[in-house]
Amino acid sequence: MDFAFDARTEELRARLLTFMDEHVYPAEQVAHEQRARLTSPWENPPVVEELKAQARRQGLWNLFLPDAEYGAGLTNLQYAPLAEITGRSPQLAPTATNCAAPDTGNMEVLAQFGDERQKKQWLEPLLAGEIRSAFAMTEPDVASSDATNITTHIRREGDEYVISGRKWYISGAMHPDCTIFIVMGKTDPDGPDIRRQQSMVLVPRDTPGVTVKRAMQVFGYEDHYHGGHAEVVFDEARVPVSNLIGEEGGGFAIAQARLGPGRIHHCMRLIGMAERAIELMCRRAVSREAFGKALAQQGVVQKWIADARVAVEQLRLLVLKTAWMMDTVGNRGAHTEIQAIKIATPRTVVGILDRAIQLHGAGGVSQDFPLAELYAGARTLMLADGPDEVHQRSLARREIKKYL
Repeated sequence: MDFAFDARTEELRARLLTFMDEHVYPAEQVAHEQRARLTSPWENPPVVEELKAQARRQGLWNLFLPDAEYGAGLTNLQYAPLAEITGRSPQLAPTATNCAAPDTGNMEVLAQFGDERQKKQWLEPLLAGEIRSAFAMTEPDVASSDATNITTHIRREGDEYVISGRKWYISGAMHPDCTIFIVMGKTDPDGPDIRRQQSMVLVPRDTPGVTVKRAMQVFGYEDHYHGGHAEVVFDEARVPVSNLIGEEGGGFAIAQARLGPGRIHHCMRLIGMAERAIELMCRRAVSREAFGKALAQQGVVQKWIADARVAVEQLRLLVLKTAWMMDTVGNRGAHTEIQAIKIATPRTVVGILDRAIQLHGAGGVSQDFPLAELYAGARTLMLADGPDEVHQRSLARREIKKYL
């Protein structure tokens, strides 16, 4: 295994680090102030569009997509350190570089499974950053940790599919530029193979019968920069049969193909969040005094910082190994590693952020530092893309199977 960064990765890292220092970090406070003056909480502050234009000019655009025809053509191992850098400012940097979920996963689905018409109509505008999208799978009335439970029904009537069901925490759906949903539902609810009952269809947001009912909060945050999270009702919404992605019964497999890269992207960005937390901890520790000496001289603070550094180095190596395996043996061959990082990374980063918040005192839970919002995002990733317990169950069964 060779995790050394190649020349292209080093060059992109240098450009991205400069972009963060010169444009993204200074824009964080500007975006906060501009958002307070917007008429809708879901509009992008003007500075976000400025960042997007700057990123495109610098060639820091669509870095996530390994398909060279549509994206940067980077391997997972090449993209990993870049995603980590953007994770240091997760509210701005992924959006600025057109590498923000859920659009990234949706673009990967369309690039891999979409037909030429679907790519022309939806993928190309997404790649250009002209529109946003949403992925509608999770439902409030079933345990969506088991995707075979979904109840949204997709029935065929002639040349149309008719979709009925209720979804929630549909990321991106509140954004005014969100124009397309990828919806997962059952086309064959009574089929003998529970993993062949589901299909995915493209549903334009303005389709009659589609209602975005309300925004869902996450620990009180509305996650504006990623387009929020919505409850969406599909009431006999009709779309052409040509809006089917792939084949009928292929929805579960497409979802798994989508979630593999999505999980590693989240873990890459989480490491960046942890690095930002360590930086803030150190700056706070050397600038504040308690009981007659700097916080940096307090044994418990030193322990927190040392433990955080060790943990981040361990996580980074595991994520890089996973990226390398995905590149060399494919997502299926790296299944154990993908699950391992999905279990370990959010849990560990939540702990680091918790210590950083503690070190900042009241400031840690305030809007004056990014820590509280970073914590909310990291804690949510113990649920998103499959809760930890599902991955632990699957990983344990794979380990035990070796001994049966």
